[in-house]
Amino acid sequence: MQTSRTYTDQMNRNVEIPQPVRRIVSLVPSQSELLADLGLTDLLEGVTKFCVHPAELREKVQQIGGTKTVKIDKVLELKPDLVIGNKEENLQSDIEALEQHVPVWMSDITDLASALEMIRQVGLLTGTAEAADQLAAVISLKFSELTQEFSEHKKLRTLYLIWKKPYMAAGTGTFIDDCLSRCGLVNCLEEKRYPVVAMETIDPEVILLSSEPYPFAEKHITELQEQFPQAKILLADGEYFSWYGSRMLGAPDYFRKLLKELHTDQ
Repeated sequence: MQTSRTYTDQMNRNVEIPQPVRRIVSLVPSQSELLADLGLTDLLEGVTKFCVHPAELREKVQQIGGTKTVKIDKVLELKPDLVIGNKEENLQSDIEALEQHVPVWMSDITDLASALEMIRQVGLLTGTAEAADQLAAVISLKFSELTQEFSEHKKLRTLYLIWKKPYMAAGTGTFIDDCLSRCGLVNCLEEKRYPVVAMETIDPEVILLSSEPYPFAEKHITELQEQFPQAKILLADGEYFSWYGSRMLGAPDYFRKLLKELHTDQ
């Protein structure tokens, strides 16, 4: 028998959620992976087409569109007890349409602390609090070790590009910016969120080209190296810089390898 309990999500919305949760739709790839790693794959009824981890997830679970192109009717057909979304990833109009019919819990991630809190809260919602707390504790420790390891290195001015035509980058107030800071890198932008970059006005020592949402490749390194001959330009795995669920377990080791390459010639 299900009862219900009111939870406050990361957007300070009170959401009444059936307990225990039996049917979940996830609108965010990193949170879908988290749910799977918490052992909840069997409760997942719907995920987006971008929910590529674990690899078999999209084959086992109904796809309900993209993160910003949610098919509302498909979600409602699945009769979820709980929909999990994110302020940045999903459209406000989609969330407002869904919450008229089903419980929608929203995350709002701007840094490591809010990401760890999201993991703990998802554990509470889904009856996996112990596993979620353990996961958050391990991630926190791994990031602390990373920060300590590179705390004495030179703070390199870094541009983290996410888009081309026009060039857009991760600015302040983002999870990516917080990851850069924890790696001992300094964001060369002062603008918030994801501004269009006037490339002729900046002088980065490092340029990181994200694998998502724009699929930067080796050819783009060559193009940018002509404009920034003194900068060190590398491809970056966007999942480790912007997926704020259980993928964070592997992020510090990935960052460590990237940083060693960046500091090779310093």
